Order: sequence, then C-alpha cells, then structure tokens
Amino acid sequence: MKKMNRRYSVLLSVLICQVYTMLAQECASKQELKSSIQQVHRRLSAQEASYLQSLRTLRKKLNLLLYSVAHLPAKPKNFTCPNLDTPVNGRKLGKILLPGHDVHFLCDMGYELVGSETRQCKDSLSWTGQQPICKDINECLSSPCANGGTCTDEVNAFSCVCLRGWAGPTCQSPTPTFFVSITNTSSASTGAVSTSSFPLTQSAFTLKSKCSQVQGTTLCTCEPGYTISGRDNSICTDIDECKLFHNGQAGRLCLHSCVNTPGGHRCTCPVGYIETQDGRSCKDTDECSTRQNNCNRDQLCINTYGGFQCVKVECPHIRNATYVKTSPVRCERNPCPVDSTSCSQAPNSVSYHHMSVVSNLSIPRVMFRMSAVRMIGDTLRFALLGGRNRHYFTIKRSDRQTGELLLVSPVQGPVTLEVEMEMTELERRELLGRYITRITIFVSQYEF
Repeated sequence: MKKMNRRYSVLLSVLICQVYTMLAQECASKQELKSSIQQVHRRLSAQEASYLQSLRTLRKKLNLLLYSVAHLPAKPKNFTCPNLDTPVNGRKLGKILLPGHDVHFLCDMGYELVGSETRQCKDSLSWTGQQPICKDINECLSSPCANGGTCTDEVNAFSCVCLRGWAGPTCQSPTPTFFVSITNTSSASTGAVSTSSFPLTQSAFTLKSKCSQVQGTTLCTCEPGYTISGRDNSICTDIDECKLFHNGQAGRLCLHSCVNTPGGHRCTCPVGYIETQDGRSCKDTDECSTRQNNCNRDQLCINTYGGFQCVKVECPHIRNATYVKTSPVRCERNPCPVDSTSCSQAPNSVSYHHMSVVSNLSIPRVMFRMSAVRMIGDTLRFALLGGRNRHYFTIKRSDRQTGELLLVSPVQGPVTLEVEMEMTELERRELLGRYITRITIFVSQYEF
C-alpha cells in the first residue's frame, strides 16, 4: 500500500511540474493550459479508480482469510493417539503413540484374546480396531477326558472325574479288574446256580474246570483268562478280553488293536510302529534315523507318525528376483538392481519347515514361532499368507519380536497341511524386509 501511494505521489508531482512548465512559457495559450489540467485530472481519476479497486480486492482477500481461520479445526493439545488400556490377564506391547506405529496385545496362559490383536495409530490420532479383552479358555471344550469321564474347567487347567474302571489325569488308563466264578451245589438246593461278575462270552477256546468239595459245596475254578460257561460248571470258556474291555467302560487294553488268545490277549500296532515295553502302547519307528527309507541325495527325509516323507526343497521363482539356497531349508534373495522396485519388494528370504503331528491335537496349540534376532526398523508385523489350509490357523504375538502360529481347529488325518507365515519389518512405514516361512505339517491317521 505504501508503495502504491508513493507511485501516485510521483505521478502527481510530474503532472504538476508539467503544468508549471507550461505556465512559465509565454507562448502557452489559455486553451493549452486548460487541456493540460484536464489531462492531469483524467489521469488522477483513473489512478484513483484503480486504487479503490485494489483496496476492494485486498479487503475481500482479508475477509476470506479471516473466515478460513475462524473455521479451522481445533488444534489438538498433542500429536499422539490416546493411551490404550492393558487388558486384564494380559499384556500390551508397544509404547510409541505416534501415527503409523502399532500396539500389540497378548493374553496370559489360559486366556484367549477377543478383539484386535494389533491396533495402529492413524493420522487422525485415533486407533484402528477394537479394544481387546482376555477371556478365560474353557479347556473342556476340546473334550480332554476320555472314556466317558466328566470334565471340570479350571483356571488354566481342567480336571476329570472318571467312570468306574478308569483312572489317570484324562481317564486314559484302565484299572485292574479281577474275575471270580463260583458254582455252589447242595443236596438241599433244587439245582445248581452259577453266578459271575462279568458278561459271558462265546468262544471256541474251552478247558475243563477244577472242582473240589468243601463242606458239601462244590467249588469249581478256572485257569486265568477263563470262566465257568453257563450252568455247566465243568467247562471253562476263554474270556475274550478284546470284546470285553477294548471299547467298553471297564477298560481299554490296547492303544491300537487287540487280538484275543487262549487265556489272554495281545496288542498289535499299525505299520510304522513298534510295541512298547508295557505291551499295550505303540511307538513310532524313525525310518529316517535308521535309514529305512528310499530318499535320494536331493531330498530331505522327514519322519512322520507311521512312515516318512521325501521332500525336495526348491527356491521360489519370483519375477524380477532371483534366489540362492544358503542351507538345505533356506533360500535368500540375490542383491537387487538399484532401479528395480519389484525386486526390492520381493521376500528377502524364504525358509521351509516340516513337522509331523498326530490326529486330533488339543486346541489351541502353538505349532511354530517366528522371530527377529535383531531388529533394524521400528515395527514388526506378522501375517498368514495364502494357503488352502489357512482356516486351521491364526497368528498370535508372544512378544514384540515374536509371532506364533496357532492351530485353532482339530485335524483328523491322514492329511498334509501347508501354510505360509510372513514377517515384515518397517521403519516409519517404509518396507525394510520381508521374510517368509513355508510350513508343511504331516498329520497321521492315528492319535498316537
């Protein structure tokens, strides 16, 4: 504004000087003098109009600026997201409340997380997800009590009340049962009466009983594993223990299969297992360590329950990125060209992990842990990638640098499960590295 006033003053001074110059000239006519003054007047009027227009424009701009300032959102007192509560019976990982940073939640043993496991501070200074809680896990949901036992849920534990004939923490062991067969014969009685404490079985294995007279009463006994057959106290019939106890309430004799023998029984195991010293359980044969396999040099021998698998590990084929095998189960990416974005976003390494499990494992169960030995960035994220079996699993944090693969659904074998677990490292939201582990789980058809 001062500059504009200065310009008008200079112009006015020039015009006035021009008029005085004309007055000083003797030859200047009255008409010429009048024309010059009118010219000065017109110029002043034009400059005045331009000046007023500039003032009006400036006033409009000032009003617009004032309106914008008046309608600005209230400035927050700080530039951090509000602090989050730690769930009861749980933990909170992460203390930085700035936009782009994550906070993770874990539950104590015996509790499961309901809600968001990870919440991120947004640019609007609010959090993603919902506030989580830690809910007590009902250990009885997986029906841990066998053979008709009743389960009682406790904090991070359970207890079983077993039916008669069963014992053990999960009612898995039969209790010893004794059988006695006595036949009483008296001259005063109208006939012989035979009683027994177990159901009678029909078998082709028979022996003669051993009878003796005691004070007018005939007492007949049988060899172990036999019982008096019906009303004929002279015949002892073999007890079929496999039918009597294999799936009944009185006890389970064999872990896998029972074969009845004269006066007894024997337990058998499926192919790939051997019997244990107790004669009723089965133990897997390790075909890999005992070299009872046909895997070649390019393959890994993976022992499974009841068998083995020959696995060949090959590095992934990803566009614009190449990999080299640095160990039998790990491939690392070769250095990327400076201008290759697709290469720099490809996984830095791909690892392969194989494991063997039995059918119907109790859930939830930690199957695999993935962690960073040394963090470079400020954020680690864990995720499940594509896979046909991913609905059996979920990801859970155990601490700031470790993610766990959790089995959340029971699996009946035989089946092979495949899932990919990814760990991503970030620095201020910029990708520093991706690390993938491909996990293959061989599930046996048996529960042992």
